[in-house]
Amino acid sequence: MELYPAIDLRGGRVVRLEQGDFARERDYGTDPLTVAQQFADDGAVWLHIVDLDAAKGDGNNRAVVQHIARSLGQRVRVQTGGGVRSVDDAQELADAGVARVVMGSAAVRDPQLVDAVAQIVDVAVGLDHRNGEVATDGWLRGSTLTLDTAVTQYPAAAAFVITDISRDGMLAGPDVEGLRHIATLSSTPIIASGGVAALTDLRQLRDVRSLAGVIVGKALYEGRFTTREALKALQA
Repeated sequence: MELYPAIDLRGGRVVRLEQGDFARERDYGTDPLTVAQQFADDGAVWLHIVDLDAAKGDGNNRAVVQHIARSLGQRVRVQTGGGVRSVDDAQELADAGVARVVMGSAAVRDPQLVDAVAQIVDVAVGLDHRNGEVATDGWLRGSTLTLDTAVTQYPAAAAFVITDISRDGMLAGPDVEGLRHIATLSSTPIIASGGVAALTDLRQLRDVRSLAGVIVGKALYEGRFTTREALKALQA
């Protein structure tokens, strides 16, 4: 199982939000490249970068994403999301050296857009949910689309990123049983996101059949465990 250390960007800074709430932000530093380099030095082969400003529709951090992708492209693969709403957005990120884009709200509104973008760069469909209902627009709106249905609708997706909004940034532990259920419904690789707080969480996720990866953010920044320890737990 792959580890995806998370780098959330806002105003060029590395931050973390609790349950996607911009009013509940914690700043972890102003040098995203240094953070990315440290993850790479510790053995990560993927990075998960979220452009929070682009997701909110308030500017973007694409120059920062580009700098990381081009500086570390020989060492890590970059998966990035936030504000990827068109073929042009995807093309810009692909040109910057990004290996995979994450599409959330735009994919929910227009599943065929995923097919078009997948011709340019690999796409992970981001399915952020509350109690099984997929949310859009920065997690502010319900979509009436269920998670169970959503994982059957994107044949061109290279992966699904499944985020339990209630757990994201809360160090509350992942929804292992919910992920186990979703993993039975799709042959597309699934990446878990939200709630990881301890190495025991990673070991539980490792044992879920069909899970391909896990995104970890706050637990790494808060020193709950190191990147090297996480990689060891996932590969044991």
